[in-house]
Amino acid sequence: MAKEDPILVRIFKEESELEVWKQTRDGQMALLNTYPICRWSGELGPKLREGDRQAPEGFYMIGPAQMNPNSNLHLSFNLGFPNAFDAAHERTGSYLMVHGDCSSRGCYALTDEQVSEVYTLAREAFAAGQRAFQVQAFPFRMTPKNLARHRGNPNMPFWQNLRDGYDHFEVARSTPRVDVCERRYVFNAQAPGEGSFNPVGRCPAYEVAEPLAHAVTAKRQSDDQQTAELVRAGIEVAPIRTNTDGGMHPVFVAKLKPQPQPGAADGADETTTQSIPRNSTPPEFAR
Repeated sequence: MAKEDPILVRIFKEESELEVWKQTRDGQMALLNTYPICRWSGELGPKLREGDRQAPEGFYMIGPAQMNPNSNLHLSFNLGFPNAFDAAHERTGSYLMVHGDCSSRGCYALTDEQVSEVYTLAREAFAAGQRAFQVQAFPFRMTPKNLARHRGNPNMPFWQNLRDGYDHFEVARSTPRVDVCERRYVFNAQAPGEGSFNPVGRCPAYEVAEPLAHAVTAKRQSDDQQTAELVRAGIEVAPIRTNTDGGMHPVFVAKLKPQPQPGAADGADETTTQSIPRNSTPPEFAR
């Protein structure tokens, strides 16, 4: 990889991780780094309306105009919510970002040091000609185990649509083309003739390149079989709601555990809660 090569970002709420992928010399994307998310708000599931504290889930394109070097939250980039899919479902919200400062009201927050690195990767890619980079935001990694655990969640039809894009990326390791029609995402569609994609209208006749379509179908069938086996084995169903507001990566949760006050006697009850450093990368995630 060269520092100016194109990037792509994937976000996973439940795991509280943000991945940066970068294009290699062979034209495919490879994982460059994984950043533990310091804070996200809401529950698993899409953002529906302004003020619901939900962090968005979906596919978003980030251009240079969405980058804010003068953010009050150190550095930030706006996800561009609502996108065409969100608007087709009449979802509302604004200023949904990835930023620093380790605090969230509907955003994905990193430490200042982490977001500085992501911001720099984006800046170099833009300077070399990448017009926009894609952010894929998921409720969790779309593995058979997670699909089995969350099978009872009412958001599953929406998540299955996101899974289509997840599988296209997993198979091709390239940024998928994203269109919206009939209020759903369509990935890597090739529409012959004058066909166009209307987010709320009927999908035009389209096709996906046969090798890619075959590989995605094979992956889907294999994953579905594993998911069914886990369900039959009685894998525990995840709660639909956690009754908590969002989450953070375990490396940051550990920093919030009560710490003994300096000078306190062994067994003393005097403790304090350690704050999250705004400029700290956990050692296990440092490159």
